[in-house]
Formats: sequence, C-alpha cells, structure tokens
Amino acid sequence: MMIRLGYDIQFETVGEVPIVTLLNVHPSRKNDLREADELSTDPLVNIENYEDSFGNHACRLLAPPGKIRFQNSTLIEDSGLPDLEGPNAAEVPIHELPLNVLPYLMNSRYCEVDLLSNTAAELFSNAPRGWNRVLAICDWVHKKVTFGYEFSNPIRTALGVYTERVGVCRDFQHLAITFCRALNIPARYATGYLGDIGVVVVPSPMDFSAWFEVYLGDRWWTFDARHNVRRIGRVLMATGRDATDCAITTSFGRAQLINFQVTSDEVQNSLIGTNVDLR
Repeated sequence: MMIRLGYDIQFETVGEVPIVTLLNVHPSRKNDLREADELSTDPLVNIENYEDSFGNHACRLLAPPGKIRFQNSTLIEDSGLPDLEGPNAAEVPIHELPLNVLPYLMNSRYCEVDLLSNTAAELFSNAPRGWNRVLAICDWVHKKVTFGYEFSNPIRTALGVYTERVGVCRDFQHLAITFCRALNIPARYATGYLGDIGVVVVPSPMDFSAWFEVYLGDRWWTFDARHNVRRIGRVLMATGRDATDCAITTSFGRAQLINFQVTSDEVQNSLIGTNVDLR
C-alpha cells in the first residue's frame, strides 16, 4: 500500500520567532519512504535538521516577522496490515528492563503517575498481566472518556481526564499511559499520521493523531485508547514521555496559527508520482 502524506500549516508572527518542528516521518520508517520527506517554508529560511533526545527527526528554524508557511508532500509504502498484536507479550520486571526504557515509568508533565497509582491498582490489579492488562486499560479509558474537539484543553493532564471524563485523542492516551506506568508497564506517547484507511470516513477535517506504545516482552507495541481498534496505515512521526515531547511545532515567541491542513490517504498505483490529495 502507498500512502500520500503531507501538510500545509501557516503561522503569523509579530517578530522573529524561533520554531522547532517534529513534522518529519520517524527515523524508524525512513526506509519505507518513496519520496523525499523534507520541510519546505515560504518564505525560504535556513532549516537545521537534527535528532532530538528521544530519537525523533526534528528541525529548527527562525521564522521572520509576518506569515510563514510549512509544507510537505511525500509518499510512503506501508504493509496495509493492522497494528501488530502480541497477545502473549508479557510484562517485564523493572530490574530486567533496558535502561533506556526506565524513563517511561516515571511522572511527566501530563502523566501524574503518583496521583493515579491507587486508582490504577483498584481498577486493574486483578486484570490478567501483560497484553490483556493493557487491553483492559484501553477498554476502560475508551468507554469512560467522551471524545470531542470542543473538549480540547492544552493544560489538561491525565488526572484532569480522569476527573472530567472528556478530551481529545491526546487526553485518552495520557490517561492510558499513566495507568500503565502506575502498574509498572513502561508506556510512551506517540504521534503521527492516521488517515481514514480501512474505516468509515468521518466528516471532520484530517489531522495528526496521537496514540501510545507500551514495552512488553522485548519490544514496543502500539495501542490507541481513543479508537481502541487495530488500525491500518498508521505512520509514526515522534515518540516521547507525553505530548510535551511530541509537539509538532514549538514556538519560542508569539506565532498565531492561521491555517492547518493534513493529508494521509491511500494512493492508487496509477496516481503514484502525482501530488494528489484524494480527500
């Protein structure tokens, strides 16, 4: 399967504003790219590419006063299969975890493990350990939290999601991540493209999506408490402790968002090589 990925994002700034982006496909998917995956700007500015502390492909630039436009269109090959499943994947004792996995057991900006540890134990201590316990967490969050774009709140934490029971995709993941960490299951936040491939197309505009990953057995596995089903065509962009580490753009100054469009669509073979948005 070939998937056309892209975005058209515009900001308006008052003065020069440094901006860091996480708009590139994650390095783990680099070999699947069939076209260049490069951030372009209008007006042209110098772009510094680098790998951040979480292994994501990041860019740094200095936006001039006025309007600046970020664009990209690329093509990626995907298996066309749903997210992998590992029903026998087991929890790993903390003393046996790889050292680079340990940070994903700790508190972070949006995931207050200490404040929800007792709740997690009450809800899930009797659930089968391993894969099925993570499924039980996803089921609970999916059923108990109501999704709605009108519920978006950039300062809502996992505790806020638990008490308010509303949110957008990032909120669902933050709560599930926090429950996992509270049960000594390493969990990290993930963001990327998730088009309406293999599902009923929804009327809302296409956007980037959030999900999360847990470390079971000897690898990271994908879970999604918002959709709570295995999906096709998920393309990872960034991972981190929570949404703070995975913001697609971070502006160090005033930058007003004035346009935001995302493309993530399956492309028929006859259209490969053309820059087409099929939506």
